[in-house]
Formats: sequence, structure tokens, C-alpha cells
Amino acid sequence: MFNKYRFLIVLFFLLMTFAGFSQSKANASFQIVPLGVLGGIDESNLSAYMVAAGGTNDYICLDAGTLHYGIEKAVKNGVLNIPTEQVLRRYIKGYLISHAHLDHIAGLIINSPDDTNKTIYALGSTIETIKKDYFTWEGWANFGDDGEAPALKKYHYQVLPPDSTISLKNTGMTVQAFPLSHSNLTSTAFLINSNGAYILYLGDTGEDDIEKSHNLQNLWTAIAPLVKSKKLKAIMIETSFPDDQPDKTLFGHLTPHWLMAEMHRLAALCGNGSLKNFNIIITHLKPPVNKIAAIKTQLKAENDLGLNLIFPQQGRSLNL
Repeated sequence: MFNKYRFLIVLFFLLMTFAGFSQSKANASFQIVPLGVLGGIDESNLSAYMVAAGGTNDYICLDAGTLHYGIEKAVKNGVLNIPTEQVLRRYIKGYLISHAHLDHIAGLIINSPDDTNKTIYALGSTIETIKKDYFTWEGWANFGDDGEAPALKKYHYQVLPPDSTISLKNTGMTVQAFPLSHSNLTSTAFLINSNGAYILYLGDTGEDDIEKSHNLQNLWTAIAPLVKSKKLKAIMIETSFPDDQPDKTLFGHLTPHWLMAEMHRLAALCGNGSLKNFNIIITHLKPPVNKIAAIKTQLKAENDLGLNLIFPQQGRSLNL
């Protein structure tokens, strides 16, 4: 009898825990499923994040370095509840591509034969690179609706004019694009809006002083009101190298030192204490393992603003 009651008590608490988890997930403004979280040489784990409005399965994919392997891991972890081959076709409604480097687009290219009709959203310069360098008949096949003939028209290209708000088809979300300086090319930050809640994703970016740019300062100025009003739920931003990487070989990337310098610029616009416990999701850490460990240690040590640093894991969901 004692064992029976103990079993019922344990079952009750398990049900309450699950209910609380489900309610928390349902109340989240955004669901994020990282399909790849690293930069660099590990082709099984490159930048790609599925993002949907809370309570839906209508995802947009922020970059697409790794798709299939990341989806497999998310399905195995119970994050996605349909077969792997169906996630690409049914759940991912389109792609926001920050720039055309392979570690941000290789998964889209490789998986294109098995994909369904979707929109690729990007700055004009990024779309031109996709058309002339990737979706060609010598390199692969032209799955786009423009470029080298014949065009298979699986993907529709949607150019994002900077600072304009564009609806993301079949998701209920909108996006605003901001240019970023990434060494010799223009990368992109995407500000996504779902029912008045926001999340900001930055593709690869260098620090303003090193890049001789004002792009990050312009971005911080634009989003500061959203931080102050607590409508911005998180910033997803890269930190590619540890602090001992010389500035001249950063090639348009951040270190812990430079990330925190930029966070201080944002804090100056938002007010004293405004970034305490604010969610910063760290992306694009570059192998090897010892350098990744150093980046994490340095970020924690230099976090004098009290940021809530989040290190996403491939195939593990985040609810914000």
C-alpha cells in the first residue's frame, strides 16, 4: 500500500512538472531550435536556427549552414515530433540568410532537392551571390526563380531593403534587416517581430572600430527602445575567437572583449542597469574545443553588465 501511494505521489509531481513545462513553452514569445551553433570546420554543426512564434510550428530558419543533421538531433531529443524528413518540408517555411559564406548556407544548398517551395530572404548582395555562385547548373542546379536558365523556381528570392519591415510568409512574423560589416562583405542582422515581441539575430559581424563602420552603433540605436520596454527577448550574436586572437586576423568577427565593448555601447543607450539579466545567445564559436572553452570562460569573466549568457546546444530548444 505504501509503495502504491508513493507511486501516485511521484506520478502527480511528474504530471505537474510536465504541465508547467508545457505551459511555459506555450506562453513563450519564441521557440528556437538550434540546428547548428558553431562556425568553422565542423560541417555537421554550422550556423542555423529555426525560430517560430510561441505555440506554433511555423518556423523561419536563420541561416542554414547545417540542416539535416541538426534536425535529426532535434527529433532524437524530442524537440520536434515529426519524422526528420518531414521537418524540412513542413515546419521550415523559409530562410533568412545573413550572408553567403558556406558555413551559413551549405545546408540549404545540399538539401534543396528534397525541400519544398519556399522563400529565401536576404539583402540584394547576398541573393546575387547565391544566384551566380551556388544555384548554377555547373555547380549544382538552379533551384531559384531567377538566374541561370532553366530556373526550377523552387525558391523565390525576396530582397530585403534595409530598414523596411517585411512579412515572413506562412509564419505570422515580420522581419527588419540591418547591414553589418563582415570584413570584405556585408552581413545582416534580422530583427524579428511576433505580436509585439522581438528577437534579434546577427550574422557574422566585426566590431565597429576595427571595421571602420557605424553599423553596430546604428543597430543598437534602433533596438534600444525595445530593450528599455522589455519587448526584445534576446540578442543572438557571434563570438568567434578568444581574446588572444589578433585584431588583424579577426576577419570581421568578435572576441569576448569586443562583444562586451559593444554591449557597453548598447547599455549606454538603454540606461544604467538596463542589460542586467538580459538574454544574450552566443553563436558561431569556432573550434577547436580548447578555444571554445576559452571563449566561454572569458565571456563569463568579462560580463560586468550582468548579462544572461546563453550557450545554445544543437538540437536542444530555447523558449523565450
